[in-house]
Amino acid sequence: ITSPCSKCKGSGRIRKYRNVKVKVPAGVDTGTRLRMTGEGELGENGGPPGDLFIYISVKPHRFFKREGTDLYCEVPVSFPQAALGAEIEVPTLDGPEKIRIPAGTPSGKEFRLKGKGVPRLNSHHRGDQIVRIYIDVPKKLTPRQKELLQEFAEISGNEVQKGFFEKVKDFFAHNG
Repeated sequence: ITSPCSKCKGSGRIRKYRNVKVKVPAGVDTGTRLRMTGEGELGENGGPPGDLFIYISVKPHRFFKREGTDLYCEVPVSFPQAALGAEIEVPTLDGPEKIRIPAGTPSGKEFRLKGKGVPRLNSHHRGDQIVRIYIDVPKKLTPRQKELLQEFAEISGNEVQKGFFEKVKDFFAHNG
């Protein structure tokens, strides 16, 4: 080329930015690579365009934690709900869902909602949602609530007013 153009310097290509619409399939996770054939840079000397590769990075959610196609969440319940059982509402990707908490549910108990997780890539199946229950202990109690809880503790044989050293002394008095 005796007199190359000043913009491309004879390569026949000019660098230019453009927006490309990308269909991100349901179920992609961080590290997934999408390939868009023919959407990359133009080939040299009039060759075909290359491919555009998109690397996915999924932003963490404030409520759900993702492990593969399963979603985990923690849901608070009150002590009476855990002790007596209750029906509670749990957020899911599809909207609120009611689950039954049986009487005597301990903190940390997990409930599995089949098919309520993230869609599997290129499939109609979905992972599960695992709901972990934790007992939300109130920080402030009314005088009546305190009275009822102290009465409950006494009936249950749990003394709540004794200090650590009194409990140690009682232990050795009964086991010594």
